[in-house]
Amino acid sequence: MDDREILTLCDRIREISLALHGYLRHGHLEKVYENALVHRLQKSGLKVEQQKALTVFDEDGTVVGEYVADLFIEDQLIVELKAARAFADEHVAQLLGYLRAARIEHGLLVNFGAARFAIKKYAMSAPTPPRAGFLASLLASFCVFCSQPIRLPVQPVKVRRW
Repeated sequence: MDDREILTLCDRIREISLALHGYLRHGHLEKVYENALVHRLQKSGLKVEQQKALTVFDEDGTVVGEYVADLFIEDQLIVELKAARAFADEHVAQLLGYLRAARIEHGLLVNFGAARFAIKKYAMSAPTPPRAGFLASLLASFCVFCSQPIRLPVQPVKVRRW
């Protein structure tokens, strides 16, 4: 699926989830919202797998375990459901950890527990190495105003791996 199709899928899930929250309101257990959302998503024609076991990989590709996603939709999107007052940092960290470890690019975090419905989309992409020294090397190789190349000091850039 390309980005446009993923965004369309996310919009569809958001609309169905919002309608479900409008009907059930807040106050139920997470499992009630999960079952109801699965029912409505499948009724709308989406492929939904509930409590789907996904393989967790180490950075070198070794299988290190598995975890269970609340919903796995169209073999592309992890949906983590919550029935909490608000999103906590732990909820976001959990979803991002799942995306990274299972090597899945897109995920939704949905909270039915608050009076106000909340949904957030997250996307993981392969880290791209920074172009350290690109401008300096470009300037050093060519100087319009002089015949001598300019030598600029290049400072190392720290790369943060997620």
